[in-house]
Amino acid sequence: MTRRVAAIDCGTNSIRLLVADLDPAAGTLVDLDRRMRIVRLGQGVDRTGRLAPEALERTFDACRDYAKTIGELGAERVRFVATSASRDAENRDVFRDGVREILGVEPEVVSGDEEATLSFTGATRELAGTGAVETPYLVVDIGGGSTEFVLGTDRPEAARSVDIGCVRMTERHLREDPPSRAQIAAAIADIEAATAQAAAVVPMDRARTLVGLAGSVTTVAGIALNLPEYDSTAIHHARLTLDQVRAVTTRLLAATHAERAAIPVLHPGRVDVIGAGALVLRTIMERTGLTEVVVSEHDILDGIAWSVAEDPER
Repeated sequence: MTRRVAAIDCGTNSIRLLVADLDPAAGTLVDLDRRMRIVRLGQGVDRTGRLAPEALERTFDACRDYAKTIGELGAERVRFVATSASRDAENRDVFRDGVREILGVEPEVVSGDEEATLSFTGATRELAGTGAVETPYLVVDIGGGSTEFVLGTDRPEAARSVDIGCVRMTERHLREDPPSRAQIAAAIADIEAATAQAAAVVPMDRARTLVGLAGSVTTVAGIALNLPEYDSTAIHHARLTLDQVRAVTTRLLAATHAERAAIPVLHPGRVDVIGAGALVLRTIMERTGLTEVVVSEHDILDGIAWSVAEDPER
């Protein structure tokens, strides 16, 4: 039976909406509306421990827009999942109350482990059974505040979330434009240490296919493919080699803000953080020894939608 559901993923850098018709028995998901806004909810959280008033207002404005779309399309159920920034902030109650008032649902500030499980489901549901890639998968979801590592085949077997997202790494280390060698080295050391923490829980050496998710990875793919504009069809399930990722990372870290902004595939909201995102991906590939990444446009947002469609209590 097909169910029309709405999923909202509110991360550190962006807030995204998916309204879709899902049939759990057939394993099909048909998009009705999929959109994203850069709201930078996590602005300054790593430094202050609080959500900034202007960041909250940007997020609430996006919520008002999404509430209108959800109503027009007639979704039966809505699930709002909030990740790293709102999990860490002291004033998260202000965020929760605002979302509830606008959308009529309680935002779920999920744990890093649940975030990882949702990402895994969204990324691998359509790969399962195709024989197109080897398993187990190592799913890596590079967000604004954190990165999730999940190993599994038909379900997650091990997961760990660590604080090495693109916004957090930019604010913590890459403060010059372009960043200095010392800043890049400090960021790499941070990423390597966090990857080692994740590897203590997630046996990455068992992985046969690396699946990369979220805006940093898809943007790196678009740049590597030299696309004239962002094209999700061309990016979804593209395969990038480590050498391609290295080349894009080197280019981004050497570029000025204006030079990055001139890259046609790059969303304006990612211009100042994409270098850090690319560096996280490159460092993870180098540390794990996985020399290719399968890029997925389907991620935690799709996992949230599946969780609603398959849970009769939602």
